[in-house]
Amino acid sequence: MDDRGVPGVLVATDRFRDAAQHQARALGFEPAIAWVAHPVQNRTAAELRELARNAVAPVLAALTRAR
Repeated sequence: MDDRGVPGVLVATDRFRDAAQHQARALGFEPAIAWVAHPVQNRTAAELRELARNAVAPVLAALTRAR
């Protein structure tokens, strides 16, 4: 989508930071990434809402950052 001018953001847990960066390099692509705390699994609905609230600013920043 980025190649078509449609911005996007990968949202992933910080546990996968190294893997995502290695994959991006291997593909020759530098995606916009917003990191959230790991783990996501087994969190309560309230915890997930808080995680999402905290991710809004980094996601919006990544979407609007000039590339």
